[in-house]
Amino acid sequence: MTIKGGCYCGEIRYEADGEPVMKGECHCRECQYLTGGQANDFMAMPAAGFRFTKGEPKGFKRADLEGAVTREFCPDCGTHILTRSPALPDAVILKVGTLDDTSLFGQPQVVMQTADAPSFHHIPEGVPAFERWPG
Repeated sequence: MTIKGGCYCGEIRYEADGEPVMKGECHCRECQYLTGGQANDFMAMPAAGFRFTKGEPKGFKRADLEGAVTREFCPDCGTHILTRSPALPDAVILKVGTLDDTSLFGQPQVVMQTADAPSFHHIPEGVPAFERWPG
């Protein structure tokens, strides 16, 4: 499978080859900041099959957090493209909204951090959900 996507303004483009490592939905406060208040739908793809085909993202990592992730986004329009996590060193965590074909996501396999979900968040039925991290 090859997934293509990019940012809102078109200055960043990417391709990701392989099968998804995980498809998830996160309701943590950090993800709410990044989405403007909603949950964060993501698809983790093998890092070995990922490449930027246009542009160069800007990265951000909080220095005050142990085990912080690196978030990569378009320096022009600000679209959050992906996250690189020390917990998933062999994967890139793509934001579903950046996929050219969002139907490739289907639905999450897991929902996490539901303890942080405000009352207006929808938790999908029939999907394993966890107040914090799975496992």
